[in-house]
Amino acid sequence: MFDFFANPSRFVRITNRLLLPLVIISSVCALIGLYLGLFVSPADYQQGDTVRIIYIHVPAAWLALFGYVGLGLCGLFYIVWRHPLADVAARAIAPVGALFAFLTLLTGSLWGKPMWGAWWVWDARLTSMLILFFFYLGFMAVANGFDRAERGSRPAALLALVGLINVPIVKFSVDWWNTLHQPASLLRNGGPAIDESMLTPLILMLVAAHAYFTIVVILRMRALLTERRAAALMLRPEKTTSRGLT
Repeated sequence: MFDFFANPSRFVRITNRLLLPLVIISSVCALIGLYLGLFVSPADYQQGDTVRIIYIHVPAAWLALFGYVGLGLCGLFYIVWRHPLADVAARAIAPVGALFAFLTLLTGSLWGKPMWGAWWVWDARLTSMLILFFFYLGFMAVANGFDRAERGSRPAALLALVGLINVPIVKFSVDWWNTLHQPASLLRNGGPAIDESMLTPLILMLVAAHAYFTIVVILRMRALLTERRAAALMLRPEKTTSRGLT
């Protein structure tokens, strides 16, 4: 896959065709999902209107995990095949995934205060998500912590791979330990445990969030490719001049 997209011109052509449909899907699903979630779906019999945070919290949590899996896979591709596009993709994914991880922690805190009586508890799910957020920050710090970007690519890729250990811990923490966080409501044996009136806007918001994630990552990848192309062009005159002097 990376070999096919390795040509920047081909990557731009393909993503040009994808961006508009993704923008339409994300916008339409978000508008309908928010309307249904905020004004049509009923309040929960226990949580009341606080349950409406689910339409932001759950998509953010999914994208935080989904983004880190993508980050780890890009790290694997870069370490094994040294493919530059894998490094570009990882650098594009990291800040977007970190944003969703932060949004997960923020909305979880807003949800936890009325439900648990505290803004934060050292619950297994919350703690492992916080660790995931730190892995995102660590990747960005290592990747951008050198005078030349390529020097940070390999150690950042290794860190991304190490962080994959935490992904199943985040996902299954509510099953492995006795936590305050509620168990899975969507991906579970026996089907979703959410009423259709709440499930429909939640699915729409999930689709909107995934489309938005893809849009931002594509735009960031294109910007990084442009920066690298410009840097390469700036180096060429210097090489030509040095050769002429010798």
